[in-house]
Amino acid sequence: MHVMLVASEQKSMISSIEKALNSIEGLRLSILHDSDKPLRQEDLKHVDLVIVSGGDKGMLQYFHKLAVDSPPVLGVYESDTTGFLAQVDVKDIPTALRMIMDGKYKVEEVTRLAVNVDGKELEPVLNDVALFPSKSATLTEYKLKVNGEDIWHDKSDGLIISTPIGSTAYSLSAGGPIVLRNARVFVIVPVNSMDITRRPLIVNDDSSIEVSEIISRYKCEVILDGGNRVVVKNMLRCYKHRYPARLIRFEGYSAASLLAKKVKLAEDMLGMPPSAKLVLKTLEYEGAMNQRELIARTMLPARTVRLALNHLIKKGYVRRKASLRDAREKIYELKI
Repeated sequence: MHVMLVASEQKSMISSIEKALNSIEGLRLSILHDSDKPLRQEDLKHVDLVIVSGGDKGMLQYFHKLAVDSPPVLGVYESDTTGFLAQVDVKDIPTALRMIMDGKYKVEEVTRLAVNVDGKELEPVLNDVALFPSKSATLTEYKLKVNGEDIWHDKSDGLIISTPIGSTAYSLSAGGPIVLRNARVFVIVPVNSMDITRRPLIVNDDSSIEVSEIISRYKCEVILDGGNRVVVKNMLRCYKHRYPARLIRFEGYSAASLLAKKVKLAEDMLGMPPSAKLVLKTLEYEGAMNQRELIARTMLPARTVRLALNHLIKKGYVRRKASLRDAREKIYELKI
């Protein structure tokens, strides 16, 4: 079996994974170091399994760079927490590999969204595409079409277009429905519309979703999986990507238990301050960060970020630990 390890910046994790993989007989290992370059089909030639380090953040980054077909992917995390996309703790890799070699697994195909902004094709997304003005608390005006037909003209804080796997992420926080992962649909969620008839909309995943005539006092941005931001001038188009994400799932894996975990988090978020919700979602999408990085990513005042972190730590959703690079610096990560 040829296994390709997609290496993140976490050197300790890479070393642990590499050591675990080298202990397994009959396994050929190659390492692809993380970069901003898109993955090509040649990079994956003759590869039977891709192991992605870095938890959920590493998984999102991998699939963003992937516009071609991929072998099945196994996400690995390193902590006492569990991810929503990454399934295996680094210490359990030998057991996981033996199960794969014995055929005790299945491959789950997860729909991805292709994204086109002002005629330019962007990287595909796994969870959601969001349209928001660059300055918060500012209305955005837009027209929504599905398969070329006018659906509505709206003024709202923004718009979220979600896949089934992303329906329990940002979309759910904004009032969207929970969608089972094998459903062949996309979810369109207006955020705080001025028109109470603008409700979450479910469309077939063969649909072409078009957002045009975008107007706001400030520039508007398309946000990909809560991370990369791209300025949009007039047009956003989304449709099903040709290649789904193919995820390794082991016997005993339950989509229902994962869904229950997400629902519990969503319920608890209802009573959270908006700033705490934003910090929590940023850590979920982006991975562990220090306060300085959180301030930059959320664009919240330093004091607001501190209060949000204190709230999340007290509730048990976030933990604080010392940075490996500088023990004086504190790192914050998800603890769910």
